[in-house]
Amino acid sequence: MSEKNGTPATPAGSTGPRPEPLRFFGTTWVDHDNGYTARRIAVAVGSLATAAASCLVLRFAYQGLQIAEVGSFVAVLVVVMFAVCSALAFRHTWDAFTKRPDPDRQASLRGLLAIGFVGSLLAYFFRSLTEAPGEKLHRQEYEAARKQHETRSTRRTGNPAKKRRRA
Repeated sequence: MSEKNGTPATPAGSTGPRPEPLRFFGTTWVDHDNGYTARRIAVAVGSLATAAASCLVLRFAYQGLQIAEVGSFVAVLVVVMFAVCSALAFRHTWDAFTKRPDPDRQASLRGLLAIGFVGSLLAYFFRSLTEAPGEKLHRQEYEAARKQHETRSTRRTGNPAKKRRRA
């Protein structure tokens, strides 16, 4: 086991699929070992604390708008903008835990996800209550790759150099 990132060391001569590391978890999600539960708790607490701190910062920003006397229309517009962007970011982040997001769509939503960062943090919090965020998707992909590798390995029999050539 590599100490640095929790990725299992590749045995000499191994050609099988390797699990993809998850952020904050490395590959501990495969066997739920090496502090997996503690990491899940830390991610849940950390994302919730960060979301709470972010809401406090947004509250200060709102108070700044009130002090600047920009008017109720602008204040309501800013609140609605953050609420809608947070809801969309939550949904996008939640969906990304179960299926790979389209890179082009991801790039086009980058601004919206930045504005709705509180929604993404809350999605991380809620998902980490049940599993490592993204674990289900990665486990499905890893199991499919292992199954495919085993199928290919069992089909290869014999030494190809000893096979007779057709005339």
